[in-house]
Amino acid sequence: MIDIRYSAEVAAARAEGRPIVALESTIITHGMPAPRNLEVARGVEALIRDGGATPATIAVMDGRLHVGLEPAELDALGHASDVAKLSRADLAACLATGGTGATTVAATMIAARLAGIAVFATGGIGGVHKGAETSFDISADLQELGQSPVTVVAAGAKAILDLPKTLEVLETLGVPVIAFGQDDFPAFWSPSSGLAAPLRMDDPAAIARAHLMRGAMGLPGGQLVANPIPAGDAIPAETLAPIIAQAQARADAQGVSAKAVTPFLLQAIFEATDGRSLESNIALVENNARLAARIAHAIGSEAGK
Repeated sequence: MIDIRYSAEVAAARAEGRPIVALESTIITHGMPAPRNLEVARGVEALIRDGGATPATIAVMDGRLHVGLEPAELDALGHASDVAKLSRADLAACLATGGTGATTVAATMIAARLAGIAVFATGGIGGVHKGAETSFDISADLQELGQSPVTVVAAGAKAILDLPKTLEVLETLGVPVIAFGQDDFPAFWSPSSGLAAPLRMDDPAAIARAHLMRGAMGLPGGQLVANPIPAGDAIPAETLAPIIAQAQARADAQGVSAKAVTPFLLQAIFEATDGRSLESNIALVENNARLAARIAHAIGSEAGK
């Protein structure tokens, strides 16, 4: 049996039928250094509250699945060491063995589904890594989007990935990819990847109706809402391209693989941009949290019609 612990705030929202937005926890444990990690985590939660929804940061602590963290629990996670990075393959094992782990996009989607949470805000999803035709390095996030009925708000896929192949896999898995307010698919730190998004919607209510329609049709999986980073916080794609290429070459030369690839590349880009990539990352996560709160509200409103 799954031991799910709801924070008092999330338990109250569930009981009252108020909108909830799920949040991952790897951004706290693996995404940025202390104390900035906790400052950002608390700030994102506050933005969701300001948007009229309840934040539910998800993590595994001592073998229990926490949906929503109390302030002391969030603080403990932010200062913990040797925290596992959990995806679909190892979430159950961590729970079964009493471990502690932070959830990636895939694991957060699974937890959101178990908790009945329809909307999840993150930074960027994982996808098809460059060179995947030989490495077969494809994030479990894509499979999860094809299986768990959660609408994920992200600034597209991380720009370190092979974005055309990522979009192709999402299409194969039947995942709606919806650009919010523009025709282009965003590229994480940049508003545009130069690739056309399969779908465009300009209104959270339309996204909510599409989410509910998929459920009514019995279609598995969720939706990816690609929300472009605000222009003032963006880093031009042409600036990032050589930096990403150099970071990837270093990773290849050092034999970095599997779960270590993404953090290695993000750290290399952080250093090459003198920290600007981290500030952009924070801005896009905050932007996604605001939109996710609006969509969560809209799902409740549309479902009640």
